Amino acid sequence: MALFPSEEWLKELIDKINSDQQYAQIAKNWEGDMVFMIEADSVLNEPVIYYLDLWHGKCRDAYTLEDFYAKDPALLMSAPYNTVAQLMKGELEVIQALLTRKISVKGNMVLLMRNVPTVLDFVRCCREITDSYL
Repeated sequence: MALFPSEEWLKELIDKINSDQQYAQIAKNWEGDMVFMIEADSVLNEPVIYYLDLWHGKCRDAYTLEDFYAKDPALLMSAPYNTVAQLMKGELEVIQALLTRKISVKGNMVLLMRNVPTVLDFVRCCREITDSYL
């Protein structure tokens, strides 16, 4: 279990995704990478930007970026730290956050909407490795 957000958290997420049989089955048809920015707010002093290359139920690569626009992924997503923390704690559901634009999405929104079970299970994986917050 790891502090969110941190490099340790990202490494644990990679391990979780690549070893979780449920995620592997649910996400077997997912083909798309993403950049996710956790925006600075009253708790997080500087934004944290993660790149994740998710492919057929596995994470082929993931790392921290300095620039939100450094890659050209299928999805560019962002949300304030507080919103993401609520999501991780189960206080906010991801589909509700997407539909109410609490999470900003640029790119292939159809990819998300056609793969709701994958999105939900990805968030489950994130929740299961997170035990503390800033």
